[in-house]
Amino acid sequence: MSAHQQLDFSYFPGCSMATTAAESNTSMMKAAKILDLNLIELEDWNCCGSSSAQTLCKNLSLGMAARNLSLAPPGRPLVAMCPRCLHYLRHAQACLRKDPEIHRDLEERWGRPIPLDLEIIHFLEVLVRYAPDRLKKSVKRGLKGLKFVPYYGCTVFRPPDLGQEKCYEGEMENILRVLGAEPIVGAYTHRCCGSFLSATDPELVTPLVNEIVDSAVLAEAHCLVTACAMCQLNLEIRCNSLVRLPVFHFSEVLALALGAEDYEGWFIRHLVDPRPLLQKLALVA
Repeated sequence: MSAHQQLDFSYFPGCSMATTAAESNTSMMKAAKILDLNLIELEDWNCCGSSSAQTLCKNLSLGMAARNLSLAPPGRPLVAMCPRCLHYLRHAQACLRKDPEIHRDLEERWGRPIPLDLEIIHFLEVLVRYAPDRLKKSVKRGLKGLKFVPYYGCTVFRPPDLGQEKCYEGEMENILRVLGAEPIVGAYTHRCCGSFLSATDPELVTPLVNEIVDSAVLAEAHCLVTACAMCQLNLEIRCNSLVRLPVFHFSEVLALALGAEDYEGWFIRHLVDPRPLLQKLALVA
């Protein structure tokens, strides 16, 4: 029997977590299960509307985000792991609060209430607010010896209309330090990775990514850890530096420390195989 009371949260995966970053989603769900955090995926969710739709049509993207909010039952927080999804869902909610007419129109369109007091939080916030004791008690594989750069990317710097929202900056290193890892300072932790330009102008993204990875190498880190699926993808596929470091999803390192054994399925999806590093540090067989 579990020593913890199960806590329920709604969960919005977003497109990246369901596709290119499936390993992040799988490892996060594994870690959540170990911690008795029940992430209940929104039924029939759609893209949050933050990328192409936002560029092409503001009303379309707002409607897409509002539909997701309408699927979230009141009374429990809505959790996202993708920073882009998190901020856009929060942004859409802020827009609806400011414009009651649009709020009513979108409720009529989707045929459901859209709660304006729904709490929308990042998975890191869940760990910090609800699970600090659970983390300490659930460590099965300490991360001692792992030196990492906590790479947040630029999405953590919020637009002005979200300036009062809760922020998770600094929490990756706080959590992983508790689990035994050593955060490395002196590298680029918030430099933009190029984001969606990776698809349209990769030649612009490669030098940005190289600077980030090179800074981690110069700081003598073993790896980078990020909570953003787009950042992780860019740092792997666009880097052509002479020295390339493993780039972990935060959830992978978390689940590993909590004793997950199905990590092979995550790590084979990486272009820079992290297993030699983890074997060297005796963190995996």
